[in-house]
Amino acid sequence: MTSPASPHPTDPPFDLAGIGRGLVFAESVPELAAVLSGGAGDTRGGTAVVQAPPGTGKTTLVPPLVANILAGGGTRPRVVVTQPRRVAVRSAARRLAALDGTALGGRIGYTVRGESRTGPSPLVEFVTPGILLRRLLADPGLEGTAAVILDEVHERGLETDLLLGMLTEVRQLREDLTLVAMSATLDAPRFAALIGAPDGGGPAPVIGCPSALHPLETVWVPPPVPRLDDRGVPRGFLDHVADTALAAHLRAVSRNPGTDALVFVPGAREVSTVADRLRSRAPAGTEVLELHGQIPPAEQDRAVSGRGPGEPARIIVSTSLAESSLTVPGVRLVIDSGLAREPRRDALRGMSGLVTLSCSRASAEQRAGRAARLGPGTVVRCYDDKAFGAAPAHQTPEIAVADLTAAALVLACWGAPAGEGLSLPDAPPPAAMRDAVEVLRGIGAVDAKGQATARGKTLAHVPADPRLARALLDGAGAVGARTAAEAVALLAGDNRAPGADLTRLLAGLRTGREPGERRWADDVRRLEQLARREKGNAPAAAGVSPGEALGYVIALAFPDRIARRVPGSGPERYLLASGTRAGLPAGSSLTGSDWLAVADVARAEGRDAAGTGAVIRAAAPLAFDTAEAAAEHLVTDAVEADFAGGRVTARREHRLGAILLGSTPVRPSAEEGRAAVARALTARGLDLIGFSGGADALRRRLALLHRELGDPWPDVSEPALLAGLQDWLGPELDALARGASANSIDLTDPLRRLLPWPDASRLGSLVPERLEVPSGSRVRIDYPPAEDDGGRPVVAVKLQECFGWAETPRLVEGRVPVLFHLLSPAGRPLAVTDDLASFWSGPYAQVRAEMRGRYPRHPWPEDPWSAKATARTKARM
Repeated sequence: MTSPASPHPTDPPFDLAGIGRGLVFAESVPELAAVLSGGAGDTRGGTAVVQAPPGTGKTTLVPPLVANILAGGGTRPRVVVTQPRRVAVRSAARRLAALDGTALGGRIGYTVRGESRTGPSPLVEFVTPGILLRRLLADPGLEGTAAVILDEVHERGLETDLLLGMLTEVRQLREDLTLVAMSATLDAPRFAALIGAPDGGGPAPVIGCPSALHPLETVWVPPPVPRLDDRGVPRGFLDHVADTALAAHLRAVSRNPGTDALVFVPGAREVSTVADRLRSRAPAGTEVLELHGQIPPAEQDRAVSGRGPGEPARIIVSTSLAESSLTVPGVRLVIDSGLAREPRRDALRGMSGLVTLSCSRASAEQRAGRAARLGPGTVVRCYDDKAFGAAPAHQTPEIAVADLTAAALVLACWGAPAGEGLSLPDAPPPAAMRDAVEVLRGIGAVDAKGQATARGKTLAHVPADPRLARALLDGAGAVGARTAAEAVALLAGDNRAPGADLTRLLAGLRTGREPGERRWADDVRRLEQLARREKGNAPAAAGVSPGEALGYVIALAFPDRIARRVPGSGPERYLLASGTRAGLPAGSSLTGSDWLAVADVARAEGRDAAGTGAVIRAAAPLAFDTAEAAAEHLVTDAVEADFAGGRVTARREHRLGAILLGSTPVRPSAEEGRAAVARALTARGLDLIGFSGGADALRRRLALLHRELGDPWPDVSEPALLAGLQDWLGPELDALARGASANSIDLTDPLRRLLPWPDASRLGSLVPERLEVPSGSRVRIDYPPAEDDGGRPVVAVKLQECFGWAETPRLVEGRVPVLFHLLSPAGRPLAVTDDLASFWSGPYAQVRAEMRGRYPRHPWPEDPWSAKATARTKARM
């Protein structure tokens, strides 16, 4: 295999033949090279989508291939490659540098948050999506970058989705930019259509690659306990995973001493639990390693590096981090819990966080594939095939379920507020995006039109969630840059707070007792420099004590999560400013604190939620004065009027969001009273006032006219009446607002205000209140309820009063026949008909036979046609 060109006159080309030796993707290199090279003199950058299963070598081969192709112009190209995780970035860069025979940080380098090993002009640079996003915001033309390769786009990470849309726009301005998307699944055509061909004539070319998998044996080992309960992953299931992994590894090692095992569990806590049990039970000489985002980079790198000669067999316990974005050498055995931790947003409670659930079938297949890269392998699934079949086919795109605050700020800074006009793989959910924009508006990051403000652009440069960026810059002015940086680094990290107490966690990190202390300290230094460089708009917060500094910074970031203990409901139950009720976990050292600044709250059940349905996972104590200073914009002092029990009452309420601080009875103004009545009626319906008999009868008549004739007869359904309260009920609303009782209001006259003129003069003829029957009686007509779309007007009358009546009367210009309920002398129904003529000619004979003996004093003539209609008995006739 030869290189198309040299990367630079002083640089030899990448030796693709040597780099690709033994890699399945080497067979696809010529096809990809042909697609990306273009014709002679073509200055346009190429586009392509590479679809290749994990382990085929696409991450290793495609970047140097692109660098070789782009060196044809004599310039030194810069190829930027994104990987979704920091450990994958470092691993990919290290592997390519080793295969290239050069030092890491020269031709090949990497950049992740807080760490960079790259020279001034690398040929290939591996970065996380977040790094590239910030570069795009700082330099929308991405000058100095010749190509971008987006790896693992199938994982549908939020930042990678944003990059796809933004880079597609960049290519409209820079036709020389080469753009390649790489996917491990068969969803490649979707990304090809999004990126488009260089000439704009259809989708980008898709380059496929055969699978590298060898035969794979699947073993099912269902657990004796559920995989999930109301508190998360039970310890019993983790013990099952550890014991299953150890037994499977011992069997595998007995057949092949060089077998390494890879165990998948959902999160860092589960990794630690399973690893500890394995260490306590595994035979001497077995090395147990952990792999997740909280361990130091050196330990991560060791877990993903190959085992040296003579080193013992390894069991690597990992989160989904090892699923597809990096290769762990030497693995021939996979043990899979079938669980994953994914972001979810609870719109009802305004909470976001990670939840544990069954991983998708696609994820399970990718995990299993890790065992069959080098030869025949085995996957042991710690659940049954029914659970596998019930799992979703694919992982839910992060944009559909995650908090979108950070994404909304990126989009606003890019000039595409809420993603408008940007081609994304999936559009962001409108409700989630509205909530995100509202958060940004509250911290001054976007204006009323959703455009990024100068403050928003400043916040976007801070490598943290916008709320944390705001807390860093504003908090620095109140508690000092160092303290603010410590708090934000704590909130941005992955460490779990013991008993939800962030103060204890911070103390442990400061003294080096907590794992992850080194990474936290590095983040603190970086954030402190940012805080000192950027000028924050710190609110007046003089007097924030050192003991409250952490809580104050948290409250700046999440003012809607400031919480107050609910009096009389137990020491661990709290009401958040957002209106959510949440509980502290049992035994928390924060229990009993009057005020908390909550950093993390999640939906939960059982003991951990204190009966509230949500659990506080991370918080710090706070004083009321400090809470009020941090959430000044949420503090209100307003009159709240309510219409209940038939009267308007009002109280002046002092609140911090949904938290009531004080309440005093007051007399409402007329405007406040009207608004209270209108709100109550809209929420609870017109039954709060009630329809009198006359009002109900009029409403029924009007409803029938509207149903049969339409305009100009008014719609008197409840939704229509509530929508137009001011049009027909204005004077009564004023009366209620002034203190009148609902019992004093009759809705008959208000309904008459809806009558159309001059058509109102025909009301009595179209829908009369009464109907004269042959006996001379005027009988009331019962019209159907206003909500009944198919009801009929009914006349209930004694049968004898209708003798001789042949033609059934019709109402509303002859459109609606009256339905007769013909009654016995005692008022009981004998027949129901809207065809009197047919009744007299048929069923009447049977009714007469049954009734004449029961009611002998009343007339039951053989011939009802000629009989005199009467309401009297025979004697009185």
